[in-house]
Amino acid sequence: MAEGNVATCPQVFVVDTRSNYVSMPKETLRARLGQKLLLLLVGLTTLGLVVQGYFIYTLYKKTEAFSLGGSHPFYLNQSDPRTSALQVDKSLLYRMCISGCCLTCVAFFSLFLLFQGGTMSQVGSKGRQNPEQIQHRPFAHLMGSNSPVGVNNVVQWIDKSGDAITHNMSYDKGQLLVEKEGFYYLYSKVQLNAAVECSLILHKVMKNTTAYGQPIELMRSKSFRCRTPKPPSAKASAGEDLWNSFLAGIFHLQSGDKIFVTLENIQKIRPGPADNFMGAFMIMP
Repeated sequence: MAEGNVATCPQVFVVDTRSNYVSMPKETLRARLGQKLLLLLVGLTTLGLVVQGYFIYTLYKKTEAFSLGGSHPFYLNQSDPRTSALQVDKSLLYRMCISGCCLTCVAFFSLFLLFQGGTMSQVGSKGRQNPEQIQHRPFAHLMGSNSPVGVNNVVQWIDKSGDAITHNMSYDKGQLLVEKEGFYYLYSKVQLNAAVECSLILHKVMKNTTAYGQPIELMRSKSFRCRTPKPPSAKASAGEDLWNSFLAGIFHLQSGDKIFVTLENIQKIRPGPADNFMGAFMIMP
């Protein structure tokens, strides 16, 4: 977290107020098309079962007629006409029953797929975020003030100038007010001039909450910084020995929580909007 001299810091998200929101992809038609095909399959299977039942009933009636009508011309010139007719009709009846059972299995399997598809579609729709909900997620990016020293070592920021911005969040006297509960990504970066021989550098991100009477420490960077010796051939840098600290993390915040940054030996902070900043943006829900 701490680096000697002037070092590059991890990149953070920069909010461009002039750009439009990123359009979210709409729900694909694959699930709807699959459901329609399954419904069509179920309908055709049901129709097949009805037709199959009709033929089975007709065949049964014919078999019954054959069993009662032994003098029917159909039985003439046959060694055992009644038995042969019954065997033929029963074999056809068995085959039609088997095909009917197959159609029934197909129907139940189609209904199962339809139910599973509807359930997965509901789960997927719940897992996807509403684009409007994403667009209204709170975020803030505060820039370093030219007068950063505040009461109790609280760093002061700019919230309405340049690239500084707040959306569904408020700022007051160094504190960022959370207006909506959720998980937030918090970050803070400061730059100090540690030109003295040795000094303690303590960079913290704190939280004030109504559920607890004392500030809660969320993140901390602690370093005992001593001035880096310069070689005789090096040019003087106007008495500056710059040191950077960057903190970032994800935290669950409640509505009404206040986030702020404290810095030990805050008088050593190097003022500037690009050298010092803090921010937050909601990632869930």
